Amino acid sequence: MVAQSATPDVQDIIKKSVEANQRDYEADPKYNYKERDRDGNQTKTYQITMIEGTPYQRLIAINGKPLPKDQADAEMKKQEQAAEQRKSESAADRQKRIQKFQRDRERDHNMMDQLTVAFNFTLVGQHRVRGYSVWALKATPKPGYNPPNRDTQVLTGMQGELWINQKNYQWVRVTAEVMHPVSIEGFLARVEPGTRFELTKAPVGDGSVWLAAHFTERASAKVLGVFSHHEQEDNTFFDYELAKQ
Repeated sequence: MVAQSATPDVQDIIKKSVEANQRDYEADPKYNYKERDRDGNQTKTYQITMIEGTPYQRLIAINGKPLPKDQADAEMKKQEQAAEQRKSESAADRQKRIQKFQRDRERDHNMMDQLTVAFNFTLVGQHRVRGYSVWALKATPKPGYNPPNRDTQVLTGMQGELWINQKNYQWVRVTAEVMHPVSIEGFLARVEPGTRFELTKAPVGDGSVWLAAHFTERASAKVLGVFSHHEQEDNTFFDYELAKQ
């Protein structure tokens, strides 16, 4: 527990944290990085490289062990071929590829951005998390919140917590969990209690930018009100480097 200071303004904390996250969102495509995905007892590690405006994913390790040389060479050859293909594609194909990447980015960003709109926040403490002095904020659904799109409808049934760095307003960790079923408009499906995600961020480079370090998601849904559908994600991100422009 860190020393208590004058009670901070919660809305000011949220406002400045949104601004920090926006800067990170804008900087994110400028970086190459590695991503380790866990599926059950197996992990696969990828080198993510920005090529002609969108990322390319190259497998580099399985269960923490680098690929054998012949397989690694084959993966590198596939990346080189993809790079040549992107350089020679038509303007229309290039635009379509980049627009899809941007739509995917915006969907994920909008979900995080809407957290600050969909919830009321209460300061519940000041702590040390991973060596950072943070404000701990509890998030509860805001009455009357109107989700702007299908992807954010699930927020109406969630509650969560944010741990925000007191020095630079970066999100050190954010968690959210579905507390009651949420029907998804346009689909014969609903998201069930137990659906949960957690995101941690960490500084890269000189520390002015913070990007995702770890993301987990456990999703539970019922389709047609009968069939259960479960998904899990566990992704770790590391070795960020500025991409060559």
